[in-house]
Amino acid sequence: MNLSNLKPAKGSVSKRKRIGRGEGSGRGGTSTRGHKGAQSRSGYSLRSGFEGGQMPLQRRVPKFGFKNRNRVEYKAVNLSTLQALYEKTGITDIDLNVLYSEGIVSKKDLVKVLGKGELQVKLNVTAHGFSQKAKEAIEAKEGKAQIIE
Repeated sequence: MNLSNLKPAKGSVSKRKRIGRGEGSGRGGTSTRGHKGAQSRSGYSLRSGFEGGQMPLQRRVPKFGFKNRNRVEYKAVNLSTLQALYEKTGITDIDLNVLYSEGIVSKKDLVKVLGKGELQVKLNVTAHGFSQKAKEAIEAKEGKAQIIE
């Protein structure tokens, strides 16, 4: 096999339909467009979502809800996760780099520490936010809860 005898697989390439080339071609006259109507005319294009005059889906389905554009999405990290992280690594100063290197959060995540679980050790935690319960639990063990601006 070489470049001079390469060709597509059998049946994978079909000839182009030549439309509007006289009656003898079998595709002359109306050129496969049928008779009259918008679809037979040049320049016709179907509007997106058009269902032939039937009430379109986007109008049949009711509207509800609200999407706040200004919502700030935080990645939640619980106290139980921080405790497990300490037991695994022994690190007491926990910041975003530690959480990222352990695979708990992604690089661009905003992190909020929540109060689910118990903390048995003194930890210095740096994050974008803390729930009231989490902050109290960290400070009860004489640790620090620092917020990143």
